[in-house]
Amino acid sequence: MTNSQKPNYTFALTVMVVLMFLLGFITTMNNSMIAFCNKAFSPLDDVELQLINTAFYGAYILSIPIAWLLGKIGYKTALVAGVIVIGLGMALNYLGVEAGFYGFLGCMFLVAVGIVLLQVALNPYVLVLGPPETAATRLTVNQTFNSLATFIAPLFVSMIIVSNGTYNVSQIQVPFLGLGIFAIVLGVIVMLLRLPAIKDEEPAGDQVAEDGKSYKSSAFKYPHVMLALAIFTYLGVEVGIPSFFPAKFESLGLSVTDPTSLLSLYWGGLLVGRAFGSAILRKFSARKVLSGALLLSSLCLLLSLLTS
Repeated sequence: MTNSQKPNYTFALTVMVVLMFLLGFITTMNNSMIAFCNKAFSPLDDVELQLINTAFYGAYILSIPIAWLLGKIGYKTALVAGVIVIGLGMALNYLGVEAGFYGFLGCMFLVAVGIVLLQVALNPYVLVLGPPETAATRLTVNQTFNSLATFIAPLFVSMIIVSNGTYNVSQIQVPFLGLGIFAIVLGVIVMLLRLPAIKDEEPAGDQVAEDGKSYKSSAFKYPHVMLALAIFTYLGVEVGIPSFFPAKFESLGLSVTDPTSLLSLYWGGLLVGRAFGSAILRKFSARKVLSGALLLSSLCLLLSLLTS
């Protein structure tokens, strides 16, 4: 096939970037709602406050059955279903918040199910929508927009939902409904896209590829699969810090109109870190960079425990 005959996936890739932005935006927005919910659904105890994250990230338990389902319904159907479910969950919160705190949690759990569907199906499409040699670049661009969304989401909560310094559940309804409608429209666009088919190949056993490298039939046969434990811990830290930050900020007696707005500094720091990390990984091995990051983060944690 000549270059002139190759399909142009520019629009499809743009849609994938928007989907990745939506994914990061809603995930971070949910986390940024903790301080707002504490006052809007008052009184909430510490356990109830953490249910905001527990209900959302609890949906990730469904990742394995969803991956199995994906093999049955196909990647595109999963992608469309994920965006539509996100849209429905966000739109239903227009009524969900009227049912109280647990109505809000139920709707956000539905949103999280859509997020899981989206996460499982999205990256494979980013890989196939273009030449294999530029796949890493496409993934990097997508992740950059994901990080940009995490920076903007707390500002959205601060400027749109808590725009006048008041905390009322009705302030959620219109913004969430708008996001829900946007997601549903996006789902229809994805449905109309002409996307290449993605097929999973099940290995019969340990195999040797054409490049001469050997590949095992299961991820659990690789010793470094234990790094998944590190990712588990990292995610807990990444999500835990912004969850407790607004309350901690106020407990120190520091004054600011809306502590949630300061979360943009935290998520913005992650955005800078990802950009900086991409640069230094070109000069240093991933092992050295990871070791250095662990040492520095451990030092920061130690300082936070020993100082006031």
